[in-house]
Amino acid sequence: MSQYFEIHPENPQKRLIQQAVQVIKKGGVVIYPTDSSYAIGCDLGNKKAVDRIRMIRQLDKHHNFTLVCRDLSEIAKFAVVDNMNYRLMKTLTPGPYTFIMQASRDVPKRLLNPKRKTIGIRVPDNAVCSALLEEHDQPLMSSTLILPGEDLPMTDPHLIRLKLEGVVDLIIDGGYSGHEPTTVVNLLDGAPEILRQGLGSIDWLAQH
Repeated sequence: MSQYFEIHPENPQKRLIQQAVQVIKKGGVVIYPTDSSYAIGCDLGNKKAVDRIRMIRQLDKHHNFTLVCRDLSEIAKFAVVDNMNYRLMKTLTPGPYTFIMQASRDVPKRLLNPKRKTIGIRVPDNAVCSALLEEHDQPLMSSTLILPGEDLPMTDPHLIRLKLEGVVDLIIDGGYSGHEPTTVVNLLDGAPEILRQGLGSIDWLAQH
């Protein structure tokens, strides 16, 4: 049986956040809300939990996981950030953007794109997610909650419970979410490049 926590989307209950983080620290796989859609995540260093996410989502070894961070200073620990990109990310975070960047040595090799040694990184604008990250004190290794055979992420926590109870360790109900994915921005080659347009606006691109 999965645990199921109803956490207030604007004022997360600290007791429930602490219990959720204990599940993560013990190697659990957790479904949680973000500012774009629901995500499935685990502790950064737990290989078994990452492998479980690959199995649940039927992902191949080339799938890019995303490091979900609480702020820019945490991003700088796990990715190589130059001044220009830092300024750009400062204007876009927190928000529904995923940045593709060169990974630092602090990221386990098994989590990287095998050819380019890159990692996706984001800082969501969601109170439940922010509280989890603050309590956990390190990023979550995450992937959008899209089930095999589906094109869109799951948005209804009750439906998530019906489909995945017993498959994951914890489902956090933070209310209904959107189903639009993040905007993916490639920051590897100088000027930012939009790899996927999603929820995040790209009006700022005209200024670069």
